[in-house]
Amino acid sequence: MSPSMMLLRIYTDEATYFGDRRVFEVIAARVRDAKLAGATVLQALIGFGKSAHTHTRHILDDDQSIVIEIIDEEEPLRAFVATLDDLPDIGLVTLERVEVLRRGPPSPVRAVS
Repeated sequence: MSPSMMLLRIYTDEATYFGDRRVFEVIAARVRDAKLAGATVLQALIGFGKSAHTHTRHILDDDQSIVIEIIDEEEPLRAFVATLDDLPDIGLVTLERVEVLRRGPPSPVRAVS
């Protein structure tokens, strides 16, 4: 039986920066550095949070809602959330159990030159 997998979702928007990088880019890089099982950054068509400010998708806007989905086991995900404390204005963060029905093929091993 495989370990129970979890889905961590982090809500933010394109207009949120940490230094000179967008927060979603910083989070994606941290996920990779933490060697978590996988992550996807999704752009929402429309979204709003507690401020009720509606983020809509327009070609020239840079204020679109972003959802970052990260899959792994519970302990690594909880530890990862603790590393986000220095990031301002990330929105809602949720964690839920998921049933993995199929995994993709293993990544090819890359030679380091």
